[in-house]
Amino acid sequence: MNVFETLHNYLHHTLSLNHKFMTSAIIIIAIAIVAWLGNWIAKRIILVFVKKYVDKSKNRYDDILYEKKVFNRLSQLVPALIIYFTISIAVPYNPKFIQVIKDITAVYMVMVVSLTITAFFNAINDIYDKNPKHKGRSIKSYIQAVNIIVISIGIIIALSIILHKDVTTLLAGLGAMTAVILLIFKDSILGLVAGTQLTANDMIRVGDWIVVPKYDADGEVEEITLNIVKVRNWDKTVTSVPTYALMTNSFINWRGMEESGVRRIKRHINIDMKSVKFVDDRLFEKFSSIELIKDYMSEKKQEIETYNKTHNIDTSNPVNGRRMTNIGTFRKYLEAYLKHNENIHTGVTFLVRHLQPSEKGIPIEIYVFSKIQEWAKYEEIQADIFDHILAVIPEFELRVFQEPAGHDFVEAFNSIRS
Repeated sequence: MNVFETLHNYLHHTLSLNHKFMTSAIIIIAIAIVAWLGNWIAKRIILVFVKKYVDKSKNRYDDILYEKKVFNRLSQLVPALIIYFTISIAVPYNPKFIQVIKDITAVYMVMVVSLTITAFFNAINDIYDKNPKHKGRSIKSYIQAVNIIVISIGIIIALSIILHKDVTTLLAGLGAMTAVILLIFKDSILGLVAGTQLTANDMIRVGDWIVVPKYDADGEVEEITLNIVKVRNWDKTVTSVPTYALMTNSFINWRGMEESGVRRIKRHINIDMKSVKFVDDRLFEKFSSIELIKDYMSEKKQEIETYNKTHNIDTSNPVNGRRMTNIGTFRKYLEAYLKHNENIHTGVTFLVRHLQPSEKGIPIEIYVFSKIQEWAKYEEIQADIFDHILAVIPEFELRVFQEPAGHDFVEAFNSIRS
């Protein structure tokens, strides 16, 4: 016999309070007061002790559980349990009313338990993320999928309580609505499958620099969720890319570059083909005075002379035999210049090459790797290299191809008038 039964008997026998509605009202008020007290004790006393224990504990896990309000949500069960087990004493003559209150309370408890479980899994996600061993590898999409399942189960149980139907009966009914359910949760299902593949194949991590052209995303991955991948672009805007889109569309992940310790410089400059010519004695003397290629000039001259003599080539005509050109010498100068640049890595791909000539001239491409990956410093190194190239090109009696601008037309017109 609990306190509420004792109260009921006291009101009925001792005080001769026979009016059942008055008795019920007093007991309901008493239940409400006890439920409020239970909630107050759980929140103000028990949780305070839990907080003190958590603060003293050296274990970081219980701190995260507290921050995610796992204990707070559990405390919300206290008033519901009091109401659920005592309401039948207040109105024993009205079983329908008792059943309605119990159903409402039971649904509330199911939702509280569901939310407590989801809070617990969110805490697991935080614990996982804060472990240095798991840096960059996100399980948030899996946690979100589990939370959806937990909430779905909670809703099904709540419906079974309200409708007074067996859970298996409801599940059988839901089976007939599979197509509708799949349509509603299409993005979540696709996101879960895509997230599983992306994680399993280590295609993307939090912190990776990715480029997704279709969505104009170019920046660092901030978050990977069930439905979206959040990318913080370099202009500080945020792009939300559907997770499944990374499986159906191409994207670039620059992690390989970051892990390699180098960063590629791939840029070309167009040379006016009309400025290309053979190296004569005058140019040879001029180029031989350049410190970086003076040894190359002497070695190359000896090699060419030996070849021409061996094959009895008439060198009076510059077309015959082998000869050096200013553009070839310029290319060798660039190779020597880049090899002497302390910021350029010579142990990986290192090319100074011609590209396909076009109406815009003949491109000379620099394809090397910088030892510096930091964006600002990398751009500075790249700019310094091409500043030097642009300045030194005239020394090889070459011209940079540049389409005529308004100033060029004005000069041409003035020369014609004069």
